[in-house]
Amino acid sequence: MPKAAQKIQQVGSTQKAAPDFLIENHGSVFLLRPLTEAARMWIDEHIGADNGFQPMYPTVLIEHGYISAIIRGLIEEGWACR
Repeated sequence: MPKAAQKIQQVGSTQKAAPDFLIENHGSVFLLRPLTEAARMWIDEHIGADNGFQPMYPTVLIEHGYISAIIRGLIEEGWACR
């Protein structure tokens, strides 16, 4: 198969990237769970274990008022969220 045809086939594929983060709504708080080592490192660098009450670290508890901005920022940086 010519390289151009291979490229078109790759672009047209419907494979989805595995998520880096899982976002869970638990009523009064959201949980941001890292699913990859790179995602855990992002949490270490951008949020940290000492940022408020984080008893489930590296899973991060996030209040409703902050979750949409965090998700938007993750997606803009190229992270896959589910």
